[in-house]
Amino acid sequence: SYRKLALKNHPLKCKEPWAPEKFRQLAEAYDVLSDPMKKGIYDKFGEEGLKGGIPLEFGGENPWTVGYVFHNNPDKVFKEFFGGDNPFAEFFAEDGSELILPFGGLRGRGAMKQDPPIVRDLCLSLEDLFYGCTKKIKISRRVMNEDGQTSTIRDKILTIDVQPGWKQGTRITFEKEGDQGPNVIPADITFVVQEKLHPRFKRANDNLAYVATIPLGKALIGCTVDVRTLDGRLLNIPINDIVDPKYCKVVPGEGMPLPQDPRRKGDLLIYFNICFPKKLTPDKKMLLKSALLS
Repeated sequence: SYRKLALKNHPLKCKEPWAPEKFRQLAEAYDVLSDPMKKGIYDKFGEEGLKGGIPLEFGGENPWTVGYVFHNNPDKVFKEFFGGDNPFAEFFAEDGSELILPFGGLRGRGAMKQDPPIVRDLCLSLEDLFYGCTKKIKISRRVMNEDGQTSTIRDKILTIDVQPGWKQGTRITFEKEGDQGPNVIPADITFVVQEKLHPRFKRANDNLAYVATIPLGKALIGCTVDVRTLDGRLLNIPINDIVDPKYCKVVPGEGMPLPQDPRRKGDLLIYFNICFPKKLTPDKKMLLKSALLS
């Protein structure tokens, strides 16, 4: 078989001076015999008919077929048969000795190599990740026809069931949904979750961060902060502490659903942007001085 003879006579394995030409002849023979049309011409008309051309059934301006010419690249045939960028490495150790393959050898004609994965972003809003949703994505891919030789571009709908609490970086893989081709394993298609920017919240793991803007007076004497949640409720959060620039009010259970148990949620973290007055009248300064510095 080509596999056995190509390995035996490969110039990297066989150091005889005739090895390169023998390796080339083996590649040419396999290139012909693996193609049903070329093999049919060879079986019926021999090497002369294969390379010189044969008469067509119906005459035209050129009543003879174009003769076969080998591309003279035996390494190309070898790589296509065995698969991989360095197919020879599969069969020989670093010292050049032949490796013993498991029973059954390689799959099919050779070691089929899978195309690298196709990675695409899946952009989702915080609301999508809060509730969960279904996304349908149309892809166009090359599909092999029944003859096993030709292919057609066809559309397919991939469905992603987004679960509540999924995080940025979550990967969803559809195995072998890439382009099909002869002697190749279709690539996996992987979607990676990316969170869209939100006008009110910033996600921090399972928590949601919210920034409330309040004047200095309310930071000192207390206030109530209104927060509209992702599911539309209006929270009235009392702030009874003195708010300094590093202060954070934690509201338990008002964050994002936990992926392992969506019934439980992270926390709402309220940070504060404190607005200072641009100027103060002398009377107000006196009042502040007596209140804060006495």
